[in-house]
Amino acid sequence: MEISMTTVRKFVYAALLAVGAMSFTPSAVAAEEPAHGKFTLLQDVHWGNALVPAGDYEFSYDPFQPPAVLTLTKLSGARAGFMVLVTSSEQSKSSDSNQLLLRTVADGKYVSAMQLAECGITLYFMAPSHRPQQMSRMTPTSASSGQ
Repeated sequence: MEISMTTVRKFVYAALLAVGAMSFTPSAVAAEEPAHGKFTLLQDVHWGNALVPAGDYEFSYDPFQPPAVLTLTKLSGARAGFMVLVTSSEQSKSSDSNQLLLRTVADGKYVSAMQLAECGITLYFMAPSHRPQQMSRMTPTSASSGQ
């Protein structure tokens, strides 16, 4: 059985990318409490429909505040904030570690999940939608006034 280098690279990339891309320091005891912490992105990533630049971040997630949104605040460089919709969540497995799970799409990498093992939860996010939006052109019309 022959395995191509592309297949090996994709497997290794999927298995180890998040470990090399960031470090976490979450703080919350269980999924019943709001989760918050800090991490560093070593590269720009798509997260939901936002392009999140590399840098140091602080995050917070409160499972009891609808809608389910992860809030990111950039701490390094130009300050920025992001709110990302959490599409679903589940309890973490005991073997999970704190990490971001990244996937590759045509436009780059996107965050598909955030494992917060110390908080006992994994958050899932949508793939970015980069479909071109059709724009219609409006021609202004002026109402003629009868004088």
